[in-house]
Amino acid sequence: MAPTDAAPEIVPDTEYRGLTRLLPARVRPFALLARFDRPIGWWLLFWPGAWAIALAGAAIDRWDLILWFLLGSIAMRGAGCVYNDIVDRDLDRQVARTRSRPLASGAVSLKAAWAWLVFLCLIGLVVLVQLSLTAAIVALGSLALVAAYPFMKRITWWPQAWLGMVFSWAAPVAWAQAGTANWGWTPGLLLYAGSIFWVIGYDTIYALQDVEDDALVGVRSSARRLGSGVRPGVAGFYLLALILWGAAIWQLRPEALALVALLPVAGHLAWQVATLQPRDGAGALRRFRANRYAGLLMFAACFVVGQTV
Repeated sequence: MAPTDAAPEIVPDTEYRGLTRLLPARVRPFALLARFDRPIGWWLLFWPGAWAIALAGAAIDRWDLILWFLLGSIAMRGAGCVYNDIVDRDLDRQVARTRSRPLASGAVSLKAAWAWLVFLCLIGLVVLVQLSLTAAIVALGSLALVAAYPFMKRITWWPQAWLGMVFSWAAPVAWAQAGTANWGWTPGLLLYAGSIFWVIGYDTIYALQDVEDDALVGVRSSARRLGSGVRPGVAGFYLLALILWGAAIWQLRPEALALVALLPVAGHLAWQVATLQPRDGAGALRRFRANRYAGLLMFAACFVVGQTV
């Protein structure tokens, strides 16, 4: 069999690494259930909120707000993972990458998982009360999207689009807190829309790891839907993200020079697409994880523009 026909490498979803290995044995499964071993998830949840704060020009004066959003991202991403695993525990047992998850493997009981979920949500509540009433109401608006997400892979080929709405929600929340007083809602909503397409792009890359198993168990994804067109599809999603981010910046500073701030993140996203090999599961995971740096580059762009308007 030719090398290009080889099955993609499976990277287990749950790995004992980093600080997770140092935790007591009884605690470790709960850390894994919340994906504390995989910080990329909360980085990706955090960045849109940080962008909004930076674009509003509040990154320095409200550095504490950035830290609150970081804590909220860690807690609520963990809560989302626990809820997702509760809903998907039977499916997870059928997929090579996910069968080692604590609930699917039996390392954590269903009752204990629900208790852990409640605790993480209480941490999120502490963050929520730090926000203004408007921002808090916007934040609560995400709950229906979060609750429905685990079921999307069963009813639509584009669960990544739903995840985009969920994982980008910090942008309108942060904008409601820091940006609406001076700039209205439009820049924040454009930032949010661009983030949705960014998420669709990187989560399509992530879904490449599961294409064969997903086909066997009937799970739908954008990676399966796009088929051989994954690379141009991801490129299109990233391009739409950049256009919408550029429009958000233009609302604050309608000058071509301001758009130059997007060139580093545009170059990084172009690298992801150019080097993506759809049948290389490990390579797809590396490019997915590289989006923490895409988020950082976008934060730098928002910071520069926000500090100069």
